[in-house]
Amino acid sequence: MAETPFQQETRQRHRYLPIAEHGLIGDLRSVALVGSDGTIDWYCSPSFDAPSVFAALLDAERGGRFELAASVPAHTKQFYFPDTNVLITRFFTEEGVGEVQDFMPVGIERPGEESRHRLIRRVVCVRGTVPFRALVAPRFGYGAEPHTLCEEDGRLRFDAREHSLALTATVAMECDALDARAEFKLGEGETAVFALDQAGGEIAPRGCAHAEAENEFNATVAYWRHWLTQSRYRGRWREMVHRSALTLKLLTYAPTGAIVAAPTTSLPEQLGGERNWDYRYVWVRDAAFAVYALLRLGFTGEAEAFMRFLTTHISPGDGATEGPLQIMYGIDGRAELDERELPHLEGYLGSAPVRVGNAAAAQLQLDIYGALIDSIYLYDKWAQPISSAQWDDVCQLVTWVCDHWDQPDEGVWETRGGRKNFLYSRLMCWVAIERAIRLANRRGLPADLPRWRRSRDDIYRRIMDRGWSARRGAFTQCEDSDVLDASVLMMPLAKFIAPTDPKWLSTLDALTEDLVSDSLVYRYDPEASPDGLRGDEGTFSICSFWYVEALVRAGRVDEARLAFEKMLTYANHLGLYAEEIGRTGEQQGNFPQAFTHLSLISAAFNLDKALG
Repeated sequence: MAETPFQQETRQRHRYLPIAEHGLIGDLRSVALVGSDGTIDWYCSPSFDAPSVFAALLDAERGGRFELAASVPAHTKQFYFPDTNVLITRFFTEEGVGEVQDFMPVGIERPGEESRHRLIRRVVCVRGTVPFRALVAPRFGYGAEPHTLCEEDGRLRFDAREHSLALTATVAMECDALDARAEFKLGEGETAVFALDQAGGEIAPRGCAHAEAENEFNATVAYWRHWLTQSRYRGRWREMVHRSALTLKLLTYAPTGAIVAAPTTSLPEQLGGERNWDYRYVWVRDAAFAVYALLRLGFTGEAEAFMRFLTTHISPGDGATEGPLQIMYGIDGRAELDERELPHLEGYLGSAPVRVGNAAAAQLQLDIYGALIDSIYLYDKWAQPISSAQWDDVCQLVTWVCDHWDQPDEGVWETRGGRKNFLYSRLMCWVAIERAIRLANRRGLPADLPRWRRSRDDIYRRIMDRGWSARRGAFTQCEDSDVLDASVLMMPLAKFIAPTDPKWLSTLDALTEDLVSDSLVYRYDPEASPDGLRGDEGTFSICSFWYVEALVRAGRVDEARLAFEKMLTYANHLGLYAEEIGRTGEQQGNFPQAFTHLSLISAAFNLDKALG
């Protein structure tokens, strides 16, 4: 008898964990997603944007996975070792309790080993006895590149054409042509260790015995705790703010200072839809906002590293066809991010296509200049003065903005339905020029201030004249339009308009009526404003936190606190967020998302300040 559609959907869902049922570990070069069932189902090596080794999150059959779990019925719980990015998955069985400690050593560079990457999984029986099973089944090159498996000097080597991994284990492993397996039982206090190392070239993977695993664990815990001591936040939501900060740090690429938008690709904004994008790159906007959030907390080192990334790897004008900057770059500063589809992967819960690369790199998005120059302004104010060369770059960018701010563009949401005169793009062009004027005045730096002021004021008048809809009583998505858009929530946050201005309060009420659902905020209505893509999407979490800030600044602090507390209930069990939230509270889109966590930090900071 053929399966019904309901039976097919049920079977499909059993093959994939919900997006929210994952934790994140990393070494500031790449990350792995660890499911609440103990399976690593996403890992790219040796860097964020390298082809995947484990990608069962995008194809349960072809993607590859690293399973490590109790081999008897168990319920599980996950938590982070306090104040770290070391993830613990606990298995509660009838005979005992065991746990898997997952981490990637970071912060310790050894001579000749700068490019080493290691993933350690330590299994501990903490009570009674627990039987475990392991399956190491890599599938290189997004599941398309064949590999061989052999034993060499007491370790297993998985060799593909361009990449090799070495596995060492303290338990006996059985192998076939592609995969390695193990079945073992641990008594109370006993441990087993699995270490997956990058191999090949001149790097010889070493073993990882119990003592070394203990040392690596302690060193990794010490690294994260030391890093977190820099935080100046002592507010009401310290645990959530610090988890967001730790997550943003995991999204930084230490060799260059780049900050990726998210560590995954093609997790759907709508199940079964086509809104599946590769976010493993440096969006100028997202990274600049992340710098702002980290500076707010006192993490100046990350801001300094990102400024160094801009200075070292990005020269205004290089490779950009639509302005002095592209909207995004590779983690090494490369400009070519060609988008292609991987038809051999079925996609998360059948959500195809799976994409790598991102064609939006060629879009014109004028708002990036405001986000970037605002972060430079704050870095100069809160961290250290920018150099004369950096100021020259700022002047070049501002001059370009003065000449081009009135163009239509694709906008902050990267729509693929044609260019429009987006209000948010105008707003952030105003921010770019206004912050540069402030910086020039404070530092006494040379600038064409009369011209800058004229352009700034022209933008202001244009927004007030053509961005306001008298019929809607609100600022709108585009000039001469009646369509609402949550991006205008940035108007008081960017200090463009007073947060108690009657026009703004009317806009806030209109947005609440049209785009807010139980504190959750939609970006816009795709039916009212077609974006060139099929399907629907969830609420956009950065907009929900912007909404909290807008309420705070408007003096509606009680409403803001309630909206913020509601948003916290949508986090996963570890305090992590994807890009969007679906109708029934599920996480949607790439995970975890820098946008969401940086906006949580900002909202918490400002709400806490308002509460006193």
